Amino acid sequence: MSSQLLTFFLLLSAVAIPVVTSNRQWCIAKYTASTEQLQANIDYACSFNNVDCRPIQPGGSCYEPNTLLDHASYAMNFYYQNNGRIDSACSFGRTGCFIFNDPSHGSCVYYT
Repeated sequence: MSSQLLTFFLLLSAVAIPVVTSNRQWCIAKYTASTEQLQANIDYACSFNNVDCRPIQPGGSCYEPNTLLDHASYAMNFYYQNNGRIDSACSFGRTGCFIFNDPSHGSCVYYT
């Protein structure tokens, strides 16, 4: 292997390894989910004792923006994070998806 190719490979590896080894992922609602599906996801996730949905209630740190998509995403992620971080805990009838950039904003913290 030429020294230039080896240098390129080492630089590429240094950049790619943190991305590949990162286990930080969040579960959010797909923007294509219907309002009925989003509300059902909120109701389902918030029905569990280990999911704290107070932040998406009026006055809560994640209430704004006040949309079903945002509230469902918060509740779905909380459920996913507290139920083993397994793929099926983010399914929600195929209305959930994974992202790898922290969706937290302002005082609203999405847990990992």
